[in-house]
Amino acid sequence: MDRPRILLTRRIPEEGTARLFAEAEVDLWHDGSPMPRSALLDRVQGVDALLCLISDRVDAEVMDRAPTLKAIGNYAVGYDNIDVKAATERGIPVFNTPGVLTDATADMAFALLMALSRRIVEGDRLVREGRFKAWDPTMLLGKDLAGSTMGVVGAGKIGSAILHRAKAFDMDLVYHSRHRDQSLERELGARYLSLDDLLRCSDVVSLNVPLTNETRHLIGARELSLMKGDALLINTSRGPVVDEKELVKALSDRRIGGAGLDVYEREPLLEPGLAELENVVLAPHLGSATVRTRARMAKMVSDDILDHLSGKAPKNCVNPSVLGHILGGSG
Repeated sequence: MDRPRILLTRRIPEEGTARLFAEAEVDLWHDGSPMPRSALLDRVQGVDALLCLISDRVDAEVMDRAPTLKAIGNYAVGYDNIDVKAATERGIPVFNTPGVLTDATADMAFALLMALSRRIVEGDRLVREGRFKAWDPTMLLGKDLAGSTMGVVGAGKIGSAILHRAKAFDMDLVYHSRHRDQSLERELGARYLSLDDLLRCSDVVSLNVPLTNETRHLIGARELSLMKGDALLINTSRGPVVDEKELVKALSDRRIGGAGLDVYEREPLLEPGLAELENVVLAPHLGSATVRTRARMAKMVSDDILDHLSGKAPKNCVNPSVLGHILGGSG
Protein backbone atom coordinates (compact mmCIF):
# COMPACT_ATOMS: atom_id res chain seq x y z
CA MET A 1 0.00 0.00 0.00
CA ASP A 2 1.34 3.41 -0.97
CA ARG A 3 2.22 5.70 1.89
CA PRO A 4 0.08 8.87 2.14
CA ARG A 5 1.53 12.17 1.01
CA ILE A 6 1.53 14.90 3.63
CA LEU A 7 2.58 18.53 3.29
CA LEU A 8 4.14 19.93 6.48
CA THR A 9 4.42 23.71 6.26
CA ARG A 10 7.16 24.16 8.89
CA ARG A 11 9.58 22.05 10.89
CA ILE A 12 8.00 21.04 14.23
CA PRO A 13 9.60 19.10 17.11
CA GLU A 14 10.98 15.79 15.92
CA GLU A 15 10.05 14.10 19.20
CA GLY A 16 6.43 14.25 18.08
CA THR A 17 6.77 13.48 14.38
CA ALA A 18 8.57 10.12 14.36
CA ARG A 19 5.41 8.26 13.34
CA LEU A 20 4.59 10.87 10.70
CA PHE A 21 7.90 10.41 8.89
CA ALA A 22 7.80 6.63 9.36
CA GLU A 23 4.33 6.12 7.86
CA ALA A 24 4.01 8.90 5.28
CA GLU A 25 5.84 10.66 2.48
CA VAL A 26 6.36 14.09 4.03
CA ASP A 27 6.98 17.21 1.98
CA LEU A 28 8.55 19.54 4.57
CA TRP A 29 9.03 23.26 4.07
CA HIS A 30 12.59 23.58 5.40
CA ASP A 31 12.80 27.35 5.53
CA GLY A 32 12.51 28.67 9.09
CA SER A 33 10.10 31.39 8.00
CA PRO A 34 6.39 30.90 7.25
CA MET A 35 5.61 29.14 4.00
CA PRO A 36 4.78 31.70 1.28
CA ARG A 37 1.25 31.61 -0.06
CA SER A 38 2.48 30.79 -3.57
CA ALA A 39 4.48 27.81 -2.30
CA LEU A 40 1.51 26.53 -0.29
CA LEU A 41 -0.78 26.70 -3.32
CA ASP A 42 1.79 24.90 -5.44
CA ARG A 43 2.89 22.16 -3.06
CA VAL A 44 -0.53 21.27 -1.66
CA GLN A 45 -1.51 19.80 -5.02
CA GLY A 46 -1.75 16.02 -4.90
CA VAL A 47 -1.33 15.61 -1.14
CA ASP A 48 -3.54 13.47 1.09
CA ALA A 49 -3.17 15.70 4.15
CA LEU A 50 -1.95 19.13 5.15
CA LEU A 51 -0.26 19.75 8.50
CA CYS A 52 -0.15 23.52 8.92
CA LEU A 53 0.58 26.20 11.49
CA ILE A 54 -1.52 29.08 12.80
CA SER A 55 0.41 31.40 10.47
CA ASP A 56 -0.85 29.54 7.37
CA ARG A 57 -4.12 30.75 5.86
CA VAL A 58 -5.97 27.65 4.67
CA ASP A 59 -9.06 28.70 2.74
CA ALA A 60 -11.22 27.38 -0.09
CA GLU A 61 -8.56 28.28 -2.66
CA VAL A 62 -6.00 26.07 -0.93
CA MET A 63 -8.45 23.19 -0.59
CA ASP A 64 -9.52 23.39 -4.22
CA ARG A 65 -5.89 23.13 -5.30
CA ALA A 66 -5.79 19.73 -3.59
CA PRO A 67 -8.70 17.55 -4.78
CA THR A 68 -7.10 14.55 -3.03
CA LEU A 69 -6.98 16.33 0.34
CA LYS A 70 -8.49 14.14 3.05
CA ALA A 71 -7.38 15.88 6.25
CA ILE A 72 -6.11 19.19 7.62
CA GLY A 73 -4.17 19.19 10.88
CA ASN A 74 -3.49 22.48 12.67
CA TYR A 75 -0.46 22.63 14.97
CA ALA A 76 -2.41 24.79 17.44
CA VAL A 77 -5.49 24.87 19.64
CA GLY A 78 -7.02 27.79 17.77
CA TYR A 79 -8.04 27.31 14.15
CA ASP A 80 -9.14 30.76 13.00
CA ASN A 81 -6.55 30.44 10.20
CA ILE A 82 -8.63 27.68 8.61
CA ASP A 83 -11.94 28.10 6.81
CA VAL A 84 -13.67 25.27 8.66
CA LYS A 85 -16.94 25.88 6.81
CA ALA A 86 -15.20 25.39 3.46
CA ALA A 87 -13.50 22.25 4.76
CA THR A 88 -16.79 20.83 6.02
CA GLU A 89 -18.48 21.52 2.68
CA ARG A 90 -15.71 19.52 1.00
CA GLY A 91 -15.88 16.68 3.52
CA ILE A 92 -12.43 17.42 4.95
CA PRO A 93 -11.95 16.97 8.71
CA VAL A 94 -9.91 19.57 10.56
CA PHE A 95 -7.81 18.48 13.55
CA ASN A 96 -6.29 20.65 16.29
CA THR A 97 -4.44 20.20 19.61
CA PRO A 98 -6.78 21.12 22.49
CA GLY A 99 -5.90 20.70 26.14
CA VAL A 100 -2.22 19.94 25.64
CA LEU A 101 -1.00 23.52 26.07
CA THR A 102 -3.28 24.63 28.92
CA ASP A 103 -0.63 24.74 31.64
CA ALA A 104 2.10 26.16 29.42
CA THR A 105 -0.11 29.04 28.27
CA ALA A 106 -1.41 29.75 31.77
CA ASP A 107 2.19 29.84 33.00
CA MET A 108 3.02 32.28 30.19
CA ALA A 109 0.17 34.57 31.19
CA PHE A 110 1.52 34.65 34.72
CA ALA A 111 5.08 35.15 33.49
CA LEU A 112 3.91 38.24 31.61
CA LEU A 113 1.97 39.40 34.65
CA MET A 114 4.90 38.97 37.02
CA ALA A 115 7.32 40.68 34.63
CA LEU A 116 4.90 43.56 34.18
CA SER A 117 3.74 43.99 37.77
CA ARG A 118 7.30 43.92 39.17
CA ARG A 119 8.82 45.81 36.21
CA ILE A 120 11.37 43.04 35.56
CA VAL A 121 12.07 43.98 31.93
CA GLU A 122 12.68 47.62 32.85
CA GLY A 123 14.99 46.51 35.64
CA ASP A 124 16.89 44.10 33.40
CA ARG A 125 17.47 46.87 30.87
CA LEU A 126 18.60 49.28 33.60
CA VAL A 127 21.18 46.82 34.92
CA ARG A 128 22.48 45.82 31.47
CA GLU A 129 22.92 49.47 30.49
CA GLY A 130 25.00 50.21 33.59
CA ARG A 131 22.44 52.59 35.10
CA PHE A 132 22.08 50.64 38.38
CA LYS A 133 24.26 52.64 40.75
CA ALA A 134 22.73 51.87 44.15
CA TRP A 135 19.66 50.47 45.85
CA ASP A 136 16.94 53.13 45.87
CA PRO A 137 13.75 52.86 47.97
CA THR A 138 11.73 54.52 45.19
CA MET A 139 13.23 52.72 42.18
CA LEU A 140 10.87 50.79 39.86
CA LEU A 141 8.08 50.36 42.35
CA GLY A 142 5.63 47.71 41.18
CA LYS A 143 2.17 46.39 41.88
CA ASP A 144 1.17 43.92 44.62
CA LEU A 145 -0.79 40.91 43.40
CA ALA A 146 -1.96 39.58 46.77
CA GLY A 147 -5.28 41.17 47.58
CA SER A 148 -5.77 42.58 44.07
CA THR A 149 -8.49 41.40 41.68
CA MET A 150 -7.81 39.05 38.77
CA GLY A 151 -10.40 39.29 36.00
CA VAL A 152 -10.38 36.44 33.50
CA VAL A 153 -12.22 36.90 30.21
CA GLY A 154 -12.93 33.44 28.84
CA ALA A 155 -13.00 30.78 31.55
CA GLY A 156 -12.29 27.75 29.41
CA LYS A 157 -9.39 25.41 30.17
CA ILE A 158 -6.69 28.07 30.00
CA GLY A 159 -8.76 30.75 31.73
CA SER A 160 -9.62 28.32 34.52
CA ALA A 161 -5.95 27.40 34.91
CA ILE A 162 -5.10 31.09 35.26
CA LEU A 163 -7.76 31.48 37.95
CA HIS A 164 -6.24 28.55 39.87
CA ARG A 165 -2.83 30.21 39.71
CA ALA A 166 -4.28 33.56 40.79
CA LYS A 167 -5.92 31.85 43.77
CA ALA A 168 -2.48 30.67 44.89
CA PHE A 169 -1.33 34.29 44.76
CA ASP A 170 -4.16 35.24 47.13
CA MET A 171 -5.97 37.32 44.51
CA ASP A 172 -9.71 37.98 44.42
CA LEU A 173 -11.20 36.22 41.39
CA VAL A 174 -13.82 37.39 38.89
CA TYR A 175 -14.54 36.03 35.44
CA HIS A 176 -16.66 36.57 32.36
CA SER A 177 -17.45 33.78 29.92
CA ARG A 178 -20.17 32.63 27.55
CA HIS A 179 -21.47 30.34 30.27
CA ARG A 180 -21.26 30.46 34.04
CA ASP A 181 -19.16 27.74 35.62
CA GLN A 182 -20.69 27.08 39.03
CA SER A 183 -18.12 24.38 39.86
CA LEU A 184 -15.39 26.97 39.34
CA GLU A 185 -17.27 29.38 41.58
CA ARG A 186 -17.62 26.77 44.33
CA GLU A 187 -14.04 25.57 44.12
CA LEU A 188 -12.25 28.92 43.88
CA GLY A 189 -14.80 31.44 45.10
CA ALA A 190 -14.70 33.19 41.73
CA ARG A 191 -17.54 35.57 40.89
CA TYR A 192 -19.23 35.79 37.50
CA LEU A 193 -19.56 39.35 36.13
CA SER A 194 -20.58 41.04 32.92
CA LEU A 195 -17.61 42.09 30.80
CA ASP A 196 -18.11 45.78 31.64
CA ASP A 197 -18.28 45.13 35.38
CA LEU A 198 -15.21 42.91 35.21
CA LEU A 199 -13.24 45.62 33.42
CA ARG A 200 -14.28 48.23 35.98
CA CYS A 201 -13.23 46.26 39.06
CA SER A 202 -10.19 44.23 37.96
CA ASP A 203 -6.60 45.12 38.72
CA VAL A 204 -5.49 42.54 36.15
CA VAL A 205 -7.48 41.54 33.05
CA SER A 206 -6.41 38.31 31.34
CA LEU A 207 -7.82 37.58 27.87
CA ASN A 208 -8.36 33.88 27.09
CA VAL A 209 -10.98 33.73 24.34
CA PRO A 210 -10.82 32.22 20.84
CA LEU A 211 -10.78 34.58 17.88
CA THR A 212 -14.26 34.75 16.33
CA ASN A 213 -16.36 37.44 14.71
CA GLU A 214 -17.75 38.20 18.17
CA THR A 215 -14.37 38.48 19.90
CA ARG A 216 -12.49 40.48 17.26
CA HIS A 217 -11.69 43.84 18.89
CA LEU A 218 -13.47 42.66 22.02
CA ILE A 219 -11.22 45.12 23.83
CA GLY A 220 -11.36 48.50 22.10
CA ALA A 221 -11.45 52.16 23.07
CA ARG A 222 -14.68 51.87 25.08
CA GLU A 223 -13.56 48.80 27.00
CA LEU A 224 -10.13 50.28 27.76
CA SER A 225 -11.83 53.40 29.11
CA LEU A 226 -13.68 51.24 31.67
CA MET A 227 -10.47 49.82 33.14
CA LYS A 228 -8.77 51.19 36.23
CA GLY A 229 -5.99 53.71 35.67
CA ASP A 230 -3.39 51.29 37.05
CA ALA A 231 -4.91 48.07 35.67
CA LEU A 232 -2.80 45.59 33.72
CA LEU A 233 -3.99 43.85 30.53
CA ILE A 234 -2.59 40.39 29.66
CA ASN A 235 -3.25 38.83 26.25
CA THR A 236 -2.17 35.26 25.48
CA SER A 237 -5.20 34.44 23.28
CA ARG A 238 -5.19 36.01 19.80
CA GLY A 239 -3.89 39.42 18.80
CA PRO A 240 -7.01 40.73 17.04
CA VAL A 241 -9.04 40.29 20.25
CA VAL A 242 -7.52 43.69 21.14
CA ASP A 243 -7.70 46.83 19.02
CA GLU A 244 -3.95 47.42 19.09
CA LYS A 245 -4.15 51.01 17.88
CA GLU A 246 -6.45 51.92 20.76
CA LEU A 247 -4.27 49.97 23.18
CA VAL A 248 -1.21 52.00 22.19
CA LYS A 249 -3.18 55.20 22.80
CA ALA A 250 -4.33 54.02 26.23
CA LEU A 251 -0.82 52.95 27.23
CA SER A 252 0.77 56.13 25.89
CA ASP A 253 -1.70 58.31 27.79
CA ARG A 254 -1.30 56.15 30.93
CA ARG A 255 -5.05 55.52 30.98
CA ILE A 256 -4.21 51.96 32.02
CA GLY A 257 -1.18 50.78 33.94
CA GLY A 258 0.38 48.46 31.39
CA ALA A 259 0.04 45.45 29.13
CA GLY A 260 1.72 42.07 28.73
CA LEU A 261 1.33 40.72 25.20
CA ASP A 262 2.27 37.39 23.65
CA VAL A 263 0.18 37.89 20.50
CA TYR A 264 -0.41 40.79 18.12
CA GLU A 265 -3.14 42.03 15.82
CA ARG A 266 -1.01 41.83 12.66
CA GLU A 267 1.54 39.35 13.94
CA PRO A 268 4.50 39.57 13.67
CA LEU A 269 4.08 43.29 12.91
CA LEU A 270 3.52 45.65 15.83
CA GLU A 271 1.32 48.71 15.96
CA PRO A 272 3.60 51.77 15.57
CA GLY A 273 4.65 53.08 18.96
CA LEU A 274 4.05 49.85 20.88
CA ALA A 275 7.68 48.78 21.08
CA GLU A 276 8.77 52.16 22.42
CA LEU A 277 6.52 52.06 25.47
CA GLU A 278 8.02 51.29 28.88
CA ASN A 279 4.74 50.05 30.39
CA VAL A 280 4.42 47.01 28.12
CA VAL A 281 6.10 43.59 28.08
CA LEU A 282 6.27 41.96 24.65
CA ALA A 283 6.87 38.25 23.95
CA PRO A 284 7.13 36.50 20.53
CA HIS A 285 4.10 34.16 20.79
CA LEU A 286 5.62 31.82 23.38
CA GLY A 287 2.41 30.59 25.02
CA SER A 288 2.97 26.91 24.22
CA ALA A 289 6.76 27.13 23.98
CA THR A 290 7.98 24.42 26.30
CA VAL A 291 9.86 21.36 25.09
CA ARG A 292 7.26 18.92 26.38
CA THR A 293 4.22 20.87 25.20
CA ARG A 294 5.41 21.49 21.66
CA ALA A 295 6.42 17.83 21.27
CA ARG A 296 3.02 16.66 22.54
CA MET A 297 1.29 19.00 20.10
CA ALA A 298 3.28 17.53 17.21
CA LYS A 299 2.43 13.97 18.22
CA MET A 300 -1.25 14.77 18.77
CA VAL A 301 -1.87 16.31 15.37
CA SER A 302 0.32 13.76 13.57
CA ASP A 303 -1.54 10.87 15.18
CA ASP A 304 -4.95 12.27 14.29
CA ILE A 305 -3.99 12.74 10.64
CA LEU A 306 -2.47 9.27 10.32
CA ASP A 307 -5.29 7.57 12.24
CA HIS A 308 -7.87 9.20 10.00
CA LEU A 309 -6.03 8.29 6.80
CA SER A 310 -5.77 4.67 7.97
CA GLY A 311 -9.48 4.44 8.83
CA LYS A 312 -9.17 4.81 12.59
CA ALA A 313 -11.10 7.34 14.66
CA PRO A 314 -9.11 10.51 15.42
CA LYS A 315 -9.39 12.11 18.85
CA ASN A 316 -9.59 15.84 18.13
CA CYS A 317 -11.77 17.07 15.29
CA VAL A 318 -13.32 20.54 15.11
CA ASN A 319 -15.92 19.52 12.51
CA PRO A 320 -16.90 15.99 13.66
CA SER A 321 -20.00 15.89 11.46
CA VAL A 322 -17.64 15.18 8.57
CA LEU A 323 -16.24 12.17 10.40
CA GLY A 324 -19.73 10.92 11.09
CA HIS A 325 -20.54 11.12 7.40
CA ILE A 326 -17.31 9.43 6.39
CA LEU A 327 -17.64 6.66 8.97
CA GLY A 328 -21.29 6.14 8.18
CA GLY A 329 -22.34 7.27 11.64
CA SER A 330 -24.80 9.84 12.84
CA GLY A 331 -22.20 12.64 13.29
